[in-house]
Amino acid sequence: MSIGILASKADRGLLDDRRGTRVMLWVMAIMLFLTVLAAALGLATLGAAAVLDRQLAGRLTVQIVAPAERVRTRETRAVLAALRRLPEVRRVVAVDRARLAEMLSPWLGADGADPDLPIPAMIDVDLTAATAPAAASVARAVRAAAPSARIDRQESWMTPVRNVMAMLTGLAGALVLLMAAATAAVVILAARAGLDTHRDTIAVLHMLGSTDVQVARLFQRRIALDTLVGGILGMAVALGAVVLVGVQLDALGSDLIAGLTLGMRDWVLLACLPVAFAALATLSARVAVLAALRRVL
Repeated sequence: MSIGILASKADRGLLDDRRGTRVMLWVMAIMLFLTVLAAALGLATLGAAAVLDRQLAGRLTVQIVAPAERVRTRETRAVLAALRRLPEVRRVVAVDRARLAEMLSPWLGADGADPDLPIPAMIDVDLTAATAPAAASVARAVRAAAPSARIDRQESWMTPVRNVMAMLTGLAGALVLLMAAATAAVVILAARAGLDTHRDTIAVLHMLGSTDVQVARLFQRRIALDTLVGGILGMAVALGAVVLVGVQLDALGSDLIAGLTLGMRDWVLLACLPVAFAALATLSARVAVLAALRRVL
């Protein structure tokens, strides 16, 4: 009787159960399909949150809200000059009025291009370091140059989006853990059912000198192989679905969801899930079978 991961032909014949094997294989395929989808969602939202943090860290938006255009223009120039002298500022750019009118067109329509419409002047500021002292220094310089200016930290108004991404990541992680627990439970039930089905065969093996550990290896090898094959099938279908969803998201052209992509590390982690679940199934089967055999004997 061999002890490798793949059982010999003789060992497979001892506990042959083709119908049960097929059922176990498809159950594991479904488990891994759902697990890979949940893991892909979690990894994508985690990556998107990291991209969002990098993009928004140390970024400020200055609004010049003076009602008179002449005053807005003067204060905008004063703010730009003041910020360009600060060592805490890495980049400062005034947003073009045409760009602002384009951004407001869904609400204002063609009126957004009206030169008499008092649209606030906007200035984008990138800090050299995303620290509170740097932001405070910029705020003091802006208020000294333009009394009507308002300063917004972009990460503050994007916090709700960041919280939603964190919630989705946590939910996906919880789903993966639940699927792993469900897989272990299915394996334990399958192992116990196999023991009941092959009780006579196991008794003969014991009379021939086989130990509980050797009998457990027969079950864990078969369950591990079923889990691995079913997991690869489920993973392949799930990855196809992930790629399809990714193509659809790219077609939308939205900057907000542009970060919902999977990197090379993420694809490697997803590809390792069938192996991880096969190892979990092997351990669960071994523990369940040994515990059951000790109670019987």
